[in-house]
Amino acid sequence: MTDQRIEGAADTLTGEVQSGLGRMTGDSKLQFEGKFNEYKGKAKDAYGRVIDGLDGLVEKAPVQYQDKARQGLDFARRKPLLTTGIIAGLAILLGGVGRRR
Repeated sequence: MTDQRIEGAADTLTGEVQSGLGRMTGDSKLQFEGKFNEYKGKAKDAYGRVIDGLDGLVEKAPVQYQDKARQGLDFARRKPLLTTGIIAGLAILLGGVGRRR
């Protein structure tokens, strides 16, 4: 289990508590912060699941590619936002290339 999944679970739990307290007290700001933390936690958990899945793929990769694959995975662990941005940018570019005019 990656650190992102642990942090995600903690953020989700914190958000649920905040949201519940906000509903009980009628504090809409606390309720909003709680929902935000819930979604942030779920996003971290999803990212951690992807990293965990990629760990398994690295082990199945041909031996000559395993070191490079591990380096890429380590980069993704250290810089999750940058990695997400890179992947999103590539998806936009590839989506534009495949579109007919």
